[in-house]
Amino acid sequence: MAGRRCMIGAGREGERLVSQQFGICGIGTVTGYGWGREVFWDGLTSAKLAAAPVGGHGPNRDRTAWVATVPDGGDEADGPSRFARAMRAAAREAITDAGNRGWQPGRRVGLLHAVVLGEVDLWRDFYLTHDGRLPVRDYLALMPSTPMSTLMKEFDFHGPAMNVSSMCASGNAGLLTAKAWLDGGIVDDVVFVATDLSATPENVLHFDKLGVAVTDTDPLDACRPFQEGSRGFGMGEASVGMVLSKRSSTPYASVLGGAMSHDAYHVTSIDPNLTEVTGCFREALDNAGVQASDVRYFNAHGPGTRQCDRAEAAVADQLFPPHSEIYSIKPLVGHCQGAASAVEVAAAALGYDRGVIPAPPTVAAGHPRLLNGCTSATDGITVKSSLGMGGHNSAVVLAPSE
Repeated sequence: MAGRRCMIGAGREGERLVSQQFGICGIGTVTGYGWGREVFWDGLTSAKLAAAPVGGHGPNRDRTAWVATVPDGGDEADGPSRFARAMRAAAREAITDAGNRGWQPGRRVGLLHAVVLGEVDLWRDFYLTHDGRLPVRDYLALMPSTPMSTLMKEFDFHGPAMNVSSMCASGNAGLLTAKAWLDGGIVDDVVFVATDLSATPENVLHFDKLGVAVTDTDPLDACRPFQEGSRGFGMGEASVGMVLSKRSSTPYASVLGGAMSHDAYHVTSIDPNLTEVTGCFREALDNAGVQASDVRYFNAHGPGTRQCDRAEAAVADQLFPPHSEIYSIKPLVGHCQGAASAVEVAAAALGYDRGVIPAPPTVAAGHPRLLNGCTSATDGITVKSSLGMGGHNSAVVLAPSE
């Protein structure tokens, strides 16, 4: 499929804009399973929970909560926090992996970092422990540009470097921004990283208060996307790195296209008429140059909340063919917030490469097309959706590489 070109809309005077697919050429991950791509894959395919009971939660810090936090680790030289170390480790693993698979960086390698809440631990200490006073070098570590700048310096990359933020849809937004850079000739390659290590007791408490996070039980019991009895999602953390390029002969998967939109409806709820959500899926397929009948897998946002699962199931039933199958890995890895869709794209790309869809086991009656546990992968299109709180809609179209 290398070199395929898709026509995606009209330009001036009837000219058609041309979109080219690109490959996911390298992958690196840091998740609740631990540090590294293979630990992540082994956790998914063994249906192991990334979450574990963690103390110090609740209004009085007297509760234990199930949270998939990134464990301590990484290289101390990468920064003073888990956030900086995880971001650098995921990116470095992806770059090394891409090189081992034959990727040679071009002259203009850009960096995109999807992030919603960065350096939460350091900012908390800045105000509460250090009374807003730090040495200048330590203060600079709080800036969102610092880990990006140090990564660019480490690898001598000279393309643009930018943060992307679109709530839980930030991973998809980063992929589609990378696509725009590559289509526009702004860069030769993109290193894309999505990082969210914000599952602090304070943030978990407030998502619990919103009624969407469940912390009092095993996530496989609480988070049942598209199944009866689901109560929401477990909180998770992750950093995921990918090398994105049109110039690799052995990518894990191809990104054909995608789309983003906004409900402009409510700060948390999905517009119940689903006009914008459905339109986003249709535009993503059109942008990718594929038909809805081509869709084999729906890698859903699937957080296990009633309104989101209902919305995605309705769109899938309306648009996708009867043979397409649905899955969400959030019961296993947790809802990794700003890094969520990147984690889930990485799972889909690894699944294509290794011939396995790493779906979690079902625990209750559910949608008739919901996958039950790991399943042998077949060729076909995957649609990866991500619906960010506040009305951020996104869908990315993936395909196995050829």
